[in-house]
Amino acid sequence: MKALVAIPVVVPLVAAGLCMLVGRSRAAQRAISLTALTASAVAAVVVLVGVDRDGTVVVDAGGWGGPFGIVLVADRLAALMLAIATITLLLVLVYAIGQPGAERNHVGFQSAYMVLSAGVALSFLTGDLFTMFVGFEMMLTASYVLMTLGGTRDQVRSGMTYVVISLVASVLFLAALALVYTATGTVNLADLSQRIPLLDPGLQRAFALLLLVVFGIKAAVFPLFFWLPDSYPTAPSPVTAIFAGLLTKVGVYALLRTQLLLFPPESRPATLLLWIAGLTMVVGVLGAVAQKDMKRILSFHIVSQIGYMVMGLALFTVAGVAAAIYFIVHQVVVKTALFLTGGLVEHAGGSSRLNRVGGMLATAPVVAVLFLVPALSLAGFPPMSGFVGKFALLDAGAGSAVWWVLAAAVVAAFLTLFSMTKIWAGVFWNPREREPGSAPAPVGRLGGPVLMVAPTAALVVLTVLLGVFAGPLYDLVTRAATGLLDPAVYRAEVLGR
Repeated sequence: MKALVAIPVVVPLVAAGLCMLVGRSRAAQRAISLTALTASAVAAVVVLVGVDRDGTVVVDAGGWGGPFGIVLVADRLAALMLAIATITLLLVLVYAIGQPGAERNHVGFQSAYMVLSAGVALSFLTGDLFTMFVGFEMMLTASYVLMTLGGTRDQVRSGMTYVVISLVASVLFLAALALVYTATGTVNLADLSQRIPLLDPGLQRAFALLLLVVFGIKAAVFPLFFWLPDSYPTAPSPVTAIFAGLLTKVGVYALLRTQLLLFPPESRPATLLLWIAGLTMVVGVLGAVAQKDMKRILSFHIVSQIGYMVMGLALFTVAGVAAAIYFIVHQVVVKTALFLTGGLVEHAGGSSRLNRVGGMLATAPVVAVLFLVPALSLAGFPPMSGFVGKFALLDAGAGSAVWWVLAAAVVAAFLTLFSMTKIWAGVFWNPREREPGSAPAPVGRLGGPVLMVAPTAALVVLTVLLGVFAGPLYDLVTRAATGLLDPAVYRAEVLGR
C-alpha cells in the first residue's frame, strides 16, 4: 500500500520527462501520459479503499520519518481527493487529445499537464507545509504554461493577472512558512498541531489569519477572487475545465487541513469565515447573473460555490465539515463536466457568447443533455448530488443556528438556477439568429469528436452516481470529517505517539 501512495506523484513526473524526450512524436507523448494517469487513478482508488478499511497510510521519504523528514500522508480526506482528482485529470486529458488545437498544436502540453498532475497529488498527500508549498508551485508553474497556450492577446493579458496574483500568494505562503518555523521550529503538520497550541493566543490567531489569506487567494474566496473570472475563460477548454474543477479545490483542501489540524477551537476565525462564506456565495452568483457568456457565467459560479465549502468549514462541526467534503467532491466533477460541455458548445456553435449561439437542442441534442444534467446538479435539483450537498450544508447550518448564512445560501441557490436557465435558453432553446441566406453550421450527431464527448459523458454519469450512491459516500466523508476534527489521531499516525 505504501508504494501505491507515491505513484500519483512520481509516475507523472517521470512521464513529464519522457514526454520531453519524445517531443517529436505526438503519439508517444499521448501514450506515455495516458498510461501515467491511468496508473495514478488506479493506485489512488486502491489507496482510498485501503485507507478507509485499514486506516491512514504514512510514507517516509528516504526512510526519514516525521517530524524531520518528508512524509506523505494518505488519510481518508487526502485519499478521497486524490482519487477524484486523478480520475478527473485522466478524463480531461482524453478530452484535450480529442479537441482540435488544444493539445495537438503545442509540443509542451503533455509535459506541463503531467507536472500539474504531480503537483495536485503532492498538495493532497504532503504531511508538511513546505512540501505543500512545493506542490503548489509545481501545480502553478505548469498552470502558467497551460493557461497561455496559443498566445492570443487576451490569453497573455489574463495569464499575466493570474501569474501576478499567484506569485503574491506564493510570497505570502513562503513568509508564513518562515514565521511559523521561527515560532515553532518545525513545518511538519502533525508536529505543528501540538506546538501551535502552546504559542501565545494572539500569535495563534495571527497565523490562522495569515494562512487563511494565503489559501483564500488560491481558493478564490471573497474578496480575493477578482483574478479568476477574467483568467479562466480565455484558456483552452480542457485547461479551463481542470482549473475550474481542481485548482481552487486544492486551496479549499489546504484551508480544511490547516484550520482544522493546526489551530485549537478558540484560535479559529469562525465568524470571519462565515462572513467570507456568505459574501462569496452571493457576490459570485450575482456576477454570474450579470454575464452574457457561458464560460464567464460558469467562472463566476466557481467563486459562488466555493462559498458553500467555506460555510461547511466555518461551522467546525462534524456535520459541517462532512458536508463541505461531499460538496468539494461534487463540485470537482460537476464543474469539470460543465466546462467540458462549454468546450463542446464552442466547437459546435463557434462561440460561447449567448447571443451568438442558439437552437443547439435541435442541432446538438447530445451536448444539450450533457449540459442539462450537471447544470441541474449545480443548481441543487433533487435527487442530484448538488441537492444532497446543499441540503447537508443547510442542515448543518441549522444545527449551528447561523440563519443569515443559510439565507445567503438559499438566495445563491435560486440565483444559480436562474443563471443555468439563462444558459439553457440562450444556447440550447432559443433559435439562433442567422444572417439572411446563411445555412446552419454542420454539426455531427454527437455535437463533437468522440474523444471530446466520451469523457464529458463519463463525468456526467459520475455526477449522477454521486447522487445515487450519496449514502455510502456520505458515510465515508463523515468518517473523514471525524478524523479531521481530532488532530490526536493524525499525530499518532504520523509521529507514532
